[in-house]
Amino acid sequence: MRALQSGSLRAFNSFGTEARAGLVLVIESEEDLLDLPGFDRSRDLLLGGGSNVLIIDDVPGTVYLNRIAGIHVLDDDGQTVSVEVGAGENWHGLVRWSLDQGLCGLENLSLIPGLAGAAPIQNIGAYGVELSSVLESVTAWDWQRGRWLNLPAADCGFAYRDSRFKSVEPDRYLITSIRLRLGRTFQPRLDYPGLAEELDAAGIRRPTAGDVSEAVCRIRRRKLPDPAVTGNAGSFFKNPVLPADDAAKLLQRFPGMPSWPAGEDRLKLAAAWMIERCGFKGAQDGAAGVSERHALVL
Repeated sequence: MRALQSGSLRAFNSFGTEARAGLVLVIESEEDLLDLPGFDRSRDLLLGGGSNVLIIDDVPGTVYLNRIAGIHVLDDDGQTVSVEVGAGENWHGLVRWSLDQGLCGLENLSLIPGLAGAAPIQNIGAYGVELSSVLESVTAWDWQRGRWLNLPAADCGFAYRDSRFKSVEPDRYLITSIRLRLGRTFQPRLDYPGLAEELDAAGIRRPTAGDVSEAVCRIRRRKLPDPAVTGNAGSFFKNPVLPADDAAKLLQRFPGMPSWPAGEDRLKLAAAWMIERCGFKGAQDGAAGVSERHALVL
């Protein structure tokens, strides 16, 4: 564990906002947690890559930076591989590693900013795939009870951009590693709008997992501003999910509104379409505003 001399948090959040902390501690191993006094939600802050937060006030207590590294293959049955990933591993770096190993399942999740330990918190997802489809379990430190827990995916309360770590018991657990089950046989997921078209435009008819990853990266780079140039946290808004009857009423009023099936008798509607329809795409107030490139980005 290391203590940083500077208490500035500007370099640790993708919005690039300036705030200061009383103390910044870098957690580099599970053993470091045994020396920590505990977590006070009213004073402390736990940060991964800082790509899903907006820090506007100083942190009076301690900021914990989770940097536990390591990628380890646990078992390989010839068809699937179980991989344990340290919470401090860069997410896109993990995707690239999996592709280099000939493993499939993460390609649609390419270029999502942040670290692996934050991925289960909001069940990250993109282009028709969610983390919950490949996650086996989460290892976490329980601040309340001072002990380790291994939570199978079924106990994580995963939903659309949600989990027990986010809404039921926020800040109770510090995730130290995740365990994924990845495949050796590529089964493309190309049903998300725009992805198949991107591959067609590149002349790719029988894509590999690497082809899908590169297509996702191209789309994301076109749509999303680079946080190193313009501070942002990626897509800020969730696509609303409504009962099918309620969604049908909206679709009658707005026939052009994009929608997708989202489980039994439910439809997911496009938040970006709604925001743009209301005239807010590109709107600005002082130094803050909605991106001109993508209405979900602030």
